[in-house]
Amino acid sequence: MAVRVALLCGLLMVSALSVSATDHIVGGNRGWNIGVNYTDWINAQTFVLEDWISFRYQKDQHNVLQVNQSGYDNCTTDNPIANWSSGKDFMELNESKRYWYIDGKGGCFAGMKVTFKVNKTASAPQPSAANTSSDSKASDAADCLLRPGVPFFSALSMFVGALLTI
Repeated sequence: MAVRVALLCGLLMVSALSVSATDHIVGGNRGWNIGVNYTDWINAQTFVLEDWISFRYQKDQHNVLQVNQSGYDNCTTDNPIANWSSGKDFMELNESKRYWYIDGKGGCFAGMKVTFKVNKTASAPQPSAANTSSDSKASDAADCLLRPGVPFFSALSMFVGALLTI
């Protein structure tokens, strides 16, 4: 019986470490606001498939538009690819490609825009920079949260089931 519990504990630990995705909170603890240096923030991140990006902001002051490169370069809000305005917006990064996001309520002209490339694996090169702003304080990896995947919860369920049968 002890061997079974030890095996299940090992399975639980391996599953939790191998399938976690990162939630990249744009701007770290400063959020999606004017005055944040998004270039520094982006340079401290590595984006891989199945990670998440989230924007936190005052919904009456800002929003988030996903645009193409031209929309990003010119702060153009016409025909966005997608738009969000809840104040807590979460997007799964499920394609290995370049993404462009801007604030559509005027903040883009003050530096509220980010662009980054999502890599297939964590060993890929670092992402390129986004637009600069006046704040030089970059967010670090502590601003990102881990989200356990389905295998983690399956292993946890098996572990609890094994304990209940003891």
